[in-house]
Amino acid sequence: MNSEANSGAVAGAVSSTALPEAQIVLEARSLRKTYGAGARSLTVLADANLTLRRGEMVAIVAPSGAGKSTLLHLLAALDTPTSGAVYFASKPIETNQDTTVAEFRNRIVGFLWQRHQLLPDFTATENVAMPLLLRGESFSPSMITARKWLAEVGLQDRTEHRAGELSGGEQQRVAIARALVTRPAVLLADEPTGDLDEQNAWAVFELLQRLHRAYQLTSLIATHNLALAARCDRILTLEHGVLRTRAATAAAMGTPGGEAS
Repeated sequence: MNSEANSGAVAGAVSSTALPEAQIVLEARSLRKTYGAGARSLTVLADANLTLRRGEMVAIVAPSGAGKSTLLHLLAALDTPTSGAVYFASKPIETNQDTTVAEFRNRIVGFLWQRHQLLPDFTATENVAMPLLLRGESFSPSMITARKWLAEVGLQDRTEHRAGELSGGEQQRVAIARALVTRPAVLLADEPTGDLDEQNAWAVFELLQRLHRAYQLTSLIATHNLALAARCDRILTLEHGVLRTRAATAAAMGTPGGEAS
């Protein structure tokens, strides 16, 4: 893993996206997601509310199938809610005249999948450069930036290896570099350590923490690992389609609590 000093050196070339002055960066208001209709309908999210403040690292803890991925897809504008809306810098992303949905996906949000979703026939450098190329940036500068990010995640010696030639932990590091190569303001990570053994899971999580601090990100990490979640600034749970603070989870047993904020 690279040192903090190296992070600072790279930060000059790939600095974080400038954020507005508002403390609240990303917000979900009354999100509802229902699949199907009538008797066959399934409500995955029901009135989910979330506020992410600048510089926070927040964990969402819930078992598989609880709706974590659905929530993150809505926050990243990869899917649309049945009702409710997602706001960036106090403006709804679907109707924001300053930032189109495509720009929001490519420039504002970096998405990290549980299964790295690398293109197997491309090198690590080409995989990381892909978001830059897709938004029309020149090939050579994109490849240079991609290599800098691979060095940032400790893979400077693996730049020309294809995905299948990398270990699981290395593949996820490539995915982290790809998620951050566009210098997003917000990082959304969907079970980023779920497919890794314990040693690699901790290494990847510690890397995410370092990059979160170095690039002043606002991060939301969905996980079922309470030990990892405990290292975040806040922990939320997703229960019956509603987000709650961990304190609120105990409300059913007589302990005061409240919905997520």
